[in-house]
Amino acid sequence: MHFNHPHTLKDNYIHLTTRPVPRLVMSLAVPTIISMLVTSFYNMADTYFVGKINTQSTAAVGVVFSFMTIIQAVGFFFGHGSGNYISRRLGAQDIASAEKMAANGFFLAFLMGVVLAALGLVFLTPLSLLLGSTPTILPYTEQYLGVILLGAPFMASSLVLNNQMRFQGNAAYAMVGIVSGAVINVVLDPILIFGFDMGIAGAAWATAISQFCSFVLLLFMVRRGGNIRIHYRNFTPTLFYIKEIIGGGTPSLARQGLASLSTMLLNVAAGAYGDAAIAGMSIVSRIGMFINSFLIGFGQGFQPVCGFNYGAKLYARVRQGFWFCVKVGFIFLLLCAVAGFGYAEEIVELFRKGDAAVIDTGAAALRWQLVTYPFGAWIIISNMMLQTIRKPVRATILSSARQGLFFVPLIFILPHFFGLQGVEMCQAVADMLTFLLAIPLTCGVLVEMKRKEGVLEGC
Repeated sequence: MHFNHPHTLKDNYIHLTTRPVPRLVMSLAVPTIISMLVTSFYNMADTYFVGKINTQSTAAVGVVFSFMTIIQAVGFFFGHGSGNYISRRLGAQDIASAEKMAANGFFLAFLMGVVLAALGLVFLTPLSLLLGSTPTILPYTEQYLGVILLGAPFMASSLVLNNQMRFQGNAAYAMVGIVSGAVINVVLDPILIFGFDMGIAGAAWATAISQFCSFVLLLFMVRRGGNIRIHYRNFTPTLFYIKEIIGGGTPSLARQGLASLSTMLLNVAAGAYGDAAIAGMSIVSRIGMFINSFLIGFGQGFQPVCGFNYGAKLYARVRQGFWFCVKVGFIFLLLCAVAGFGYAEEIVELFRKGDAAVIDTGAAALRWQLVTYPFGAWIIISNMMLQTIRKPVRATILSSARQGLFFVPLIFILPHFFGLQGVEMCQAVADMLTFLLAIPLTCGVLVEMKRKEGVLEGC
């Protein structure tokens, strides 16, 4: 079926600005949550299958994960930076500007991915050591990272396509590309690792191949329905578009970049207590990502609603969507925290059976993190709203707090006083402090929107 392009965008505008907010957020969030959960699942699949090789391989995947976070940071920077602008322009019914931004975000991300891959391959050993490799883990890290780097341009630009479609309110199309890649990765993992006896290199090739497949599928999906198509003729990287990408994407870059830095510092801090400590913390990071991916997916379902309605000056709908997401997120995370607290050892053991040192460290760290999980609902949804409505300073401060402003000093201070327990509790303390910071940052903007509503009603 062929859709008329501008007409479908017009339909999207009406759909996003008139339909009841809770139902609208849910309809957009479900495909995004599936995308996020599946992406996390295939990150966990590498950890699960590699865990069957040895402790060093499990640790190496955890070490390289911090570099994969950098590649993701580039993808989210250009994807959120261009996507936020696209949703606001479509809300204001300015399709030409949205089309130019779509091309700029995509091509700039691909070029940046090529640069990262080239630099990474040239400096492979120093980069592996910088990421937190110990001498025993280094050979495994180099094998895994060397292949992952080849997929960097496709991974970064796939994230841009995914986010741009999502911000247009077409999350189902974005989901197909992401989920297909994830399924391919999970299928290839055991075949390459064990069937072809490639070990950790097999896990890396499974990831790289799946990312390329996602990239091709997403390019195909962009040509379907009412999505804005990517045309090279629209690639005009002028200062205006670059400034818009920086304004809308910096909070994501800060969040993802600092997540990568915090993972490196966590690996270094845990490395002082042996490879088992790195492996245990790496498993907990993946579990945390899997649980949080529900909330992030839910928040990303809210973002197009937020962007379109803010662009259309329908501030009451923006606030209604915000509170709906916070309530649902809090209840979900509270249920996860209660369930996970009682079965921490069993959950960690799924990834590294029979290794008591890994299980002990992982279970203790998981319990610490579960205590503060419910507060993540306010933190994550606040961050997404501030970013989408173009409050870059507030959004960047908040996105930098959890794994930067608070985590970085704490990872030096807490282990100094509490040893390995300090490493295990660090993320939980950082989360609590971030929650306290998020309250004034967000409440000020909610009050401002309520005031604007009153002014508009009085006109």
